[in-house]
Amino acid sequence: MAGMSSTEKVDGPVVIVGAGLAAVRAAEELRQSGYDGELVLVGDEPHLPYDRPPLSKDVVRGENDDTTLRPREFFDEQRIELRLGSAATGLDREARRLTLADGSEVAYGELIVATGLAPRRISGLPDLAGVHVLRSIDESRALRADLGEGKRALVVGAGFIGCELAASMRRLGMEVVLVEPQPAPLASVLGAQVGALVGRLHVEAGVDVRAGVGLAALTGDGHVSGAVLSDGTELEVDVVAIGIGSTPVTGWLEESGIELDNGVVCDAVGRTGDPHVWAIGDVAAWSLGTGERRRVEHWSNAGDQAKILAGALTGTGDPDAPTQVPYFWSDQYDLKIQALGTVSATDDVHVIKDDGRKFVVYYSRGGTLTAVVGAGSAGAVMKMRAKIAAGAPIGELLESAPA
Repeated sequence: MAGMSSTEKVDGPVVIVGAGLAAVRAAEELRQSGYDGELVLVGDEPHLPYDRPPLSKDVVRGENDDTTLRPREFFDEQRIELRLGSAATGLDREARRLTLADGSEVAYGELIVATGLAPRRISGLPDLAGVHVLRSIDESRALRADLGEGKRALVVGAGFIGCELAASMRRLGMEVVLVEPQPAPLASVLGAQVGALVGRLHVEAGVDVRAGVGLAALTGDGHVSGAVLSDGTELEVDVVAIGIGSTPVTGWLEESGIELDNGVVCDAVGRTGDPHVWAIGDVAAWSLGTGERRRVEHWSNAGDQAKILAGALTGTGDPDAPTQVPYFWSDQYDLKIQALGTVSATDDVHVIKDDGRKFVVYYSRGGTLTAVVGAGSAGAVMKMRAKIAAGAPIGELLESAPA
């Protein structure tokens, strides 16, 4: 199989559904792997594929209005057909046809699902201006138009998006209340102890952080003017940003017979139960080879998976390539929070360094190092990649850790 040319193996065209980072990386890797056939990229937004992480940071602050991943000339040169502005609505696997919202159909030989995530919304809230959920660049620009010095903001949800938005709003001189039902910001991702270290950054920056509290109601006449929290507290607000997590965009696949379980269920190279349907990025639940499957919602993962998937699809990949150590980061205020490895909120936590602002934390499970998280400590985090990959014993690392 590895010696077979891509043109012999791939029964094109290859159609990629989604127009975000994972989709673009998949297209790039297919071309680099030698696939020379028809390549189509389908996206629900009219924009050229763009990068999403800046939406909660420099885009919403008005410092950058263009996060396009590649210029149109790139897609022309690489012969990647763009079908933008119409979402996929259905899949006929027997006919190998994709149905779009505009009623058109796209035939495929191989299909790659890269539809990403959609933000969760709070049901029962009134439809008021000034209330925002962030996923697209248009939504980021709309939120930006409602921000301004001295305005009062409520950020609901202290995950990465909520924390980044709170930091951006403070930089714009706004009054910010950040509410999170968990015991601390980012507690569901990093655990309550490390989440509290992140929460400390926000408190020092002047954010009113309220953990263990959620949003109960919003009030206003056309435009939001007030909020009621789950503890009964009433707030006067000018703008509300809701960031309570996201769910995989898989509704259009529900009648297709593709196995779905918190995402598109895949093997270790992104292939679904249908040998001609693949999935990649935030929407894809890849096998870890241990019987466990996991979706990884991080920027660097899209590139790692794209290389593996393209190699498997074209038959040019290296089955013995080393597993990549997961990596993600979040920019908040003047600090970069970095995480290397598989972070779990239920792992044992070992604080290696904490100077009141910057910190380094090791995570372990069963006596083995699983991840390192740091704020403002890039060197200390990144040097641990090999230790994490090797499953180094945490006891030895703690003995040699700086005091």
